Amino acid sequence: MAMADITVLGAGIFGLSVAWACQRRGAKVQVIDPGGPGAGASGGVVGALAPHVPENWNDKKAFQLDSLLMAESFWHEVEAVSGISPGYARLGRLQPVPDAAALALARARAEAAKELWQDNASWNVTAAADHGWAPITPTGYLIHDTLSARIHPRRACAALAGAITTRGGEIRAEGTPQGQVIHATGVAGLEELTASHTRTVGNGVKGQGALLHFDARDLPQLFADTVHIVPHADGTVAIGSTSERDYDDPTSTDEQLDAVIEKAMQAVPVLHGARVVERWSGLRPRTRSRAPMLGAHPLHKNHFIANGGFKIGFGMAPKVGQVMADLILDDIDTIPCDFRPEASF
Repeated sequence: MAMADITVLGAGIFGLSVAWACQRRGAKVQVIDPGGPGAGASGGVVGALAPHVPENWNDKKAFQLDSLLMAESFWHEVEAVSGISPGYARLGRLQPVPDAAALALARARAEAAKELWQDNASWNVTAAADHGWAPITPTGYLIHDTLSARIHPRRACAALAGAITTRGGEIRAEGTPQGQVIHATGVAGLEELTASHTRTVGNGVKGQGALLHFDARDLPQLFADTVHIVPHADGTVAIGSTSERDYDDPTSTDEQLDAVIEKAMQAVPVLHGARVVERWSGLRPRTRSRAPMLGAHPLHKNHFIANGGFKIGFGMAPKVGQVMADLILDDIDTIPCDFRPEASF
């Protein structure tokens, strides 16, 4: 094997995206992960690429907007190179409007979206149509945004891994780091940082999700009663997720997932009776600041870190790959201040 310019430790969505971005610029890459691509939180089932609300604008929201707008070309190229579909489609999202106050707020956000999102996407308040695939809405109105997209998390990781290997990179279960080293090790990496500090830097938050056998593949995703309902291209609908700080077993599912599924069926009655084909549980890496942690590694000299994609990892991934490749290969630092490791210490 040729000597690697880049070694990425961790084959989750951040690690694979950074490796791919560096490889596209000519670096020789290897990705090392004992579990293989998508073995941790990135191997989940939900895949909702949804924007922050268009108000109280900040660097995190602007970064995410850029990344969501990059996603279509990013994933189309990955699919073209790998021959594996990541299940990406930008089909928008519907949300119920529960009361008059929420309706006024939704309309104000629609005006803000025109300024912040410009012609790239819209956030509209629309009358609910009686076509079944929409959440129950007490006011008769729905929020419809055209920025939200879906991805199939496992297939997206498989597609990225396939693109990397097709272009000559390596995905390895073990190996010796060479060249520039990026730690994208999820919960384990945050626990390492916490162990070196006097307070929690980051931790794992358990999430449970499910797949239902229900074909809504060309329809928008829904968000109702804190639950994401995401149709996938394979004729399943993902339901998720819980957010558990306290847990005994990070990989088991229980009655908390049952409650989430029931919420989804109450919100969207056409899902009643749909068969559960898979239940999933895993730990998502959450930094103390709740923002991604990108930049120079606080513990390992001359190494880098890309971690903390809690709930928004797939939506942030295209831009995370770009800014990390800028930093590592070209010494160009465009990482927002709130994303720097020191923001979580």
